[in-house]
Amino acid sequence: MSLTNPILCLFEITDPNLIVTGISKERCSTNQRIHVVHATLSYQLLKCPHCGHKSLIKNGTHMSHLRLGTLSGGRYEMHLKRQRYQCKDCSKTCGAKTKLVNRNETFTHNIKHQVIVLARDMLTSKEIAKLCGISPSSVQRILNANIHLAYRVKHLPENLCFDEFRSCNHWMSDRLSKDIIDYFEARFSVQERAQVQSVTIDMNAEYGSFIHRLFPNAATIIDRFHIIQLAGRALDNERTQTIRTIQDKHSRIYHILKSQWRLFHLDEIKVNDSKAVYLRGINEYMTQQNAIDLALDAFPRFRSVYQTYQGILSAIHQKDANAFQSLLTNYQPTSNQMDITINTFIKNGSALLNSCRYPFSNGPIEGLNRKIKALKRNCFGFRNIDNFFIRISLIHE
Repeated sequence: MSLTNPILCLFEITDPNLIVTGISKERCSTNQRIHVVHATLSYQLLKCPHCGHKSLIKNGTHMSHLRLGTLSGGRYEMHLKRQRYQCKDCSKTCGAKTKLVNRNETFTHNIKHQVIVLARDMLTSKEIAKLCGISPSSVQRILNANIHLAYRVKHLPENLCFDEFRSCNHWMSDRLSKDIIDYFEARFSVQERAQVQSVTIDMNAEYGSFIHRLFPNAATIIDRFHIIQLAGRALDNERTQTIRTIQDKHSRIYHILKSQWRLFHLDEIKVNDSKAVYLRGINEYMTQQNAIDLALDAFPRFRSVYQTYQGILSAIHQKDANAFQSLLTNYQPTSNQMDITINTFIKNGSALLNSCRYPFSNGPIEGLNRKIKALKRNCFGFRNIDNFFIRISLIHE
């Protein structure tokens, strides 16, 4: 019984002109074991591809060494005997062709596809090379030849997100205003950029300086996460300063502020005020609300910062722009850490209130940045930024 069809099916080879003649194991110059599939490629060629005459005769074979995709992590090759033909009219020769591999190449389409699939899983070039039985430089050549970075997207979306990530040599990608302005003005017309309706950014002041220039009809939105993060940082700074003023390091208030800091970041409606629980650090049973009240009653200044934080948290969660505006307008400075945060919010004005008016956030691009960081960590960084962008395009598809 012929084993040709089952063996070709294993490697997903559908060329009907290929015939498997045998299977063997050999060792290469590096003492690596190679699984070799011996095959022949022959078919009836009707006319000469050079002159068009039908006076063709068979003229021996040519041996090609093709690299196949791996089945069990080893190295698989095909030693393919291609039929050669000679034209008696023009004396030129030609050979049998197959769609298994491109002309003058040894890597089959199967192994190229395998490399790209493994690259999408954020593996390093060395790991991909080890799994496919090829060299790391061959992995990069395959990626460079098959992945092409687009000069621009076909259409700008109506809602954009802006953020940056750390790329090669400790530089931040897409951070400089000049580079961003040049990118959009060189690739997109004014009419295309005018169709953008909103741009979501973080608290980076650089972004706000050029958004209206690039997208004249877009509303600027500050991401809600960064608003709460900035307010939470002010709350933590005030809590830290309060802890330093406590002389008795064994008091209940000290341990509440020191170990139960997460309670002060909870939304008021989520704080448990009825069931007593064991709080580590304090080593007592009490409700969460009771622990918070003990700290707030002892330090009125910290209470003021906490109440402002809760007002910001409530306005963001309920997406109430009027409540947020009222909080900023009626805020009275008390020389605490929240004063700087409120001044930052007032400077950003409408962009900050738009976070309550629009449903958009930087969630999608933050998720992509998380994948980019994982890719950098898995690959131990990149020296070539073009190779880095190629790998990013693969995980972004």
